[in-house]
Amino acid sequence: MNKRVSMLFTIAAVAVMGATLFGSTYTQTQIAGQSLDASKLDVDVMEKIHQMGGLELVMPSAFAETDCGVLENSGRMVHDFQLTGTSVDLPMLGHTADSPKMYKAMTFSGQIPGPTVRATQGDVIKMTLTIPSGEATAHGNDMHASQMSSANFGAVQPGESKTYCYIAESAGTFKYHCSGVDLAAMDQHVLSGMYGIAIVDPANGYKKLMVEKTSGSGELDRKFYDADALEFQLQYNQLYLTDGGFYDQGKMFMHHNTHSVVNGLPFAYVPNGAHNLLIKGDMGKNIFVAQPWNGLDLKQYQSQLLYVENDQHVRIFVENHGNEPLFFHIVGEILDKVTQGNRVQSAATETWLLGGSQGMIVDLVFDEPGTYAAVNHDYAAIYTGAATVFVAGDPFGLNQVLVDGGILDSAVPSYAYVLGNPSDAVPPAGTNTIDHPAVNVHGMYTDERAAEIQADGAIPLWEAVPEVAKQLGLL
Repeated sequence: MNKRVSMLFTIAAVAVMGATLFGSTYTQTQIAGQSLDASKLDVDVMEKIHQMGGLELVMPSAFAETDCGVLENSGRMVHDFQLTGTSVDLPMLGHTADSPKMYKAMTFSGQIPGPTVRATQGDVIKMTLTIPSGEATAHGNDMHASQMSSANFGAVQPGESKTYCYIAESAGTFKYHCSGVDLAAMDQHVLSGMYGIAIVDPANGYKKLMVEKTSGSGELDRKFYDADALEFQLQYNQLYLTDGGFYDQGKMFMHHNTHSVVNGLPFAYVPNGAHNLLIKGDMGKNIFVAQPWNGLDLKQYQSQLLYVENDQHVRIFVENHGNEPLFFHIVGEILDKVTQGNRVQSAATETWLLGGSQGMIVDLVFDEPGTYAAVNHDYAAIYTGAATVFVAGDPFGLNQVLVDGGILDSAVPSYAYVLGNPSDAVPPAGTNTIDHPAVNVHGMYTDERAAEIQADGAIPLWEAVPEVAKQLGLL
């Protein structure tokens, strides 16, 4: 075949492939009927193509490296993420210390959601799942932050471990979850608690937050906040349970959920008896419409509030793990920025919709002191547990009470300086994280896991609050 004919075939192949890849409306017959005579093309262009070796449709390095040995010696940051898959009994709504009400939960490492892994775009995540020999069933782990064969997510049998590695190529929030026993019973395992998130920070960090305000004359004023932010994580799901606490697949098929949960608990972040005492002077006088986790004897399961300062950049990592849509809304506030992946999707919006297995990052600033409820603006979800209360500034005037009582030397910009923020709502620190003043022990944890978190420095409020109340003369 002479060089001219060879070149004609190369160009024809490129044209056909281009039509396939880019959605051309030309048919094969139309393409073949076109004149592709190389003699009519620019001679200099053809010579340059010839010098480069011709046109080749090759995508070198099209697949990300996943070999652990190669990646661990690649010079990239490696995050060694260890998980254990265990089935345990955990409390369900209506549980009290005197009258336990439990359900059959499945957990990663003794908690729901599982531990959060945080990396920077381009880092390596080395994921190991271990199933204890006494576990009744196998489990797997599907990492949505990865780009690798799904064969890696297959079942790990009791008494065994499995490790895989991947590069966190894309920034954003990503679900991970149990893949069941090679997909069988995956719904039961995930909806019983085996889920969590991977937060992948952008390679160059987060951007400043721009918030538009208006002056009295109606002119726009743009205020910029530093990229550093006080961060929270909120993970949404549903429970489908029988009265005895077993998973009910029939309810799941009909979308008849028992409870809507945030970070594993329905009504996880609403006031409790301690807040009643500080604000109303009486543990029994509720200050919120629903307070099912009131007692100090509930320890890590007692509900807690989320505390922020006014005029502070707040960043919330949100993931919808569940079967139902999440209409994320904060009563009394505007979502100043919504990001998915590392692309801004909206500014100054009231509500943002997330489907199942979808996440986002919300940035906002709470302007005025007050209470603000983050809800799934599906009324069924609100009344079955998807209500989360943020407290901004000092809306209850407790600063003076605490200063007068000798608890504080001077006023503080948020109650987090006294009570801390709940451990399950605080993600691992990243590139642009503002440290929380304090963290308390809170979450759908086994007692063993709660003890580990307390040993790491989190405050056991069931011990601390009575001492504060005594010093204030409330007990």
